[in-house]
Amino acid sequence: MKRIIFITVILLVACGYITVAYFKNLNPPGQHTSQVMRSIPANAAMVFEFPNDKSFYDIFKNNKLLAAISGKDNIDDLDTLRKILNPENNGEGLFNGQHLFISVHPADTGTALLITAVAPKNFNNKAFDLLKANKQLLISPYTVGKRKGYAIYIKPIKRRFYIINKGRGIYTGSFSNNLIQAAAGNEAEKTDYAISPTQQNNNSLANLYINYQQFNPLLKSYFTNDNSLPASVYGLAATGILSLNYKSDALMFNGTSSLTQGGRHGYLNVFINQKPVDNHLKNILPSTTAYYNGFALSNTKQFFTDLDKWQQNTGISKKESSLYANIKNETGVNIKQAFNLLAGNEFAVVTTRFQEKLAIVALKDGSKLLPHFLNISSGMSENSGKLNYDRLMYYLLGDAFGGFRKPYFMVIDNYLILAATYQEIQSYYESYMNRKFLTKTDGYSNFDNLMSQRGNICYFVHSKNARYVFRRGMRKQTYRSFNESEPGWQNVFGVSYQLTAAGNSFYTNFCIGANAKKDEDETLTVN
Repeated sequence: MKRIIFITVILLVACGYITVAYFKNLNPPGQHTSQVMRSIPANAAMVFEFPNDKSFYDIFKNNKLLAAISGKDNIDDLDTLRKILNPENNGEGLFNGQHLFISVHPADTGTALLITAVAPKNFNNKAFDLLKANKQLLISPYTVGKRKGYAIYIKPIKRRFYIINKGRGIYTGSFSNNLIQAAAGNEAEKTDYAISPTQQNNNSLANLYINYQQFNPLLKSYFTNDNSLPASVYGLAATGILSLNYKSDALMFNGTSSLTQGGRHGYLNVFINQKPVDNHLKNILPSTTAYYNGFALSNTKQFFTDLDKWQQNTGISKKESSLYANIKNETGVNIKQAFNLLAGNEFAVVTTRFQEKLAIVALKDGSKLLPHFLNISSGMSENSGKLNYDRLMYYLLGDAFGGFRKPYFMVIDNYLILAATYQEIQSYYESYMNRKFLTKTDGYSNFDNLMSQRGNICYFVHSKNARYVFRRGMRKQTYRSFNESEPGWQNVFGVSYQLTAAGNSFYTNFCIGANAKKDEDETLTVN
């Protein structure tokens, strides 16, 4: 069965490293970026661009974190591609040059990669004929519509690589026949991506382009169960340009994500008018946290105003108003007024390694909000109950709480805790009282030092804890390739993606940190 390549942003770097001898010597950086990006199919969620020089590959040659994320099998296969697609056997390859563009696309069996490059002006297409002398290859003509190229069967890995000439010096290659056919007929008038300025392009070690509207489809391609998805960008219409910063114990990308002009507004747009604030709620997340989505506000009044406007635009304000009126008539509680007055400036949605789903909301005064919640719920104890009204939290705080229909709740100090079952509430209460927090676990402080301490939106995945969730909801072959390799997931501590509002855009920080200490029981088997 065809191997499934589990792609993260770091696999893009890996693909670049091991295809150095094949795609080299592009035209000067920045000159053809827009042209290349327009040729890439629109369902690409990410495009990784990097300079094709020896110093770049030397940096990542022995990077254990890179190998852990990419998977050893994938590295071996693509390394074979690098070595044998070298007609003159000189270590240079067919395309000596500057920049490669590697895009990630959702596929029926997971994800697929597309490699795009611009050939130098003196490139001779007959160079492909020299590869026919290599007995490890079977090369045959390959045509898609008017686009001509080659189908190259690589005997050592028993896989076929397709490459076509798209004209104007643009060549595109992939192991996926479906993807190369889609790429052959794609030529947009403009790209969905923001393009990196030439100066930034020249100074960056590498660039990562992100199309947020394609993020959720890509993420879903890894899973059979949507409930296991570690993040959602809630239809955000935006594009990002991030630059790679290298550290020996982490791979870090920093840059800007800009809202698409005229694009559809999503839930995350509600945070655009906020300013960066210190993040404190992470200090009380349970030690079993697999992943969480955290949100922080500088101005709660502005947030609720913007949330109201967005809910009106999405057409749910009538149902929302009807629910509030019904609660007021039945209980006498003006829950929206009380909640907006007493809500603090942070909230988070958490999934634990046991697949418990929690929400934590900071409060200005928990003792004042508690009576209001008890009056609209079925009581469980003096500080807990089950809300009687469907989707109340969704209307109060937006899409992040869409999964909490009639949750159980508990007010602990100045925090509102929500969960689908009372057992989950009690489990968190024990963690809280015994101070069993994520921040106290081994390795967290080192990773936390890599993260921005101020921001508005944060996605975090704890590798060790998340694997218990992913084992249940991820495609088996994808999970196996990600988990059982050496190096593998056990060498990664965590992943974070942070957005900080800045005018009509978000400063963006993306970090993958190494696990300083590998446990012997890290690898989990797949049933």
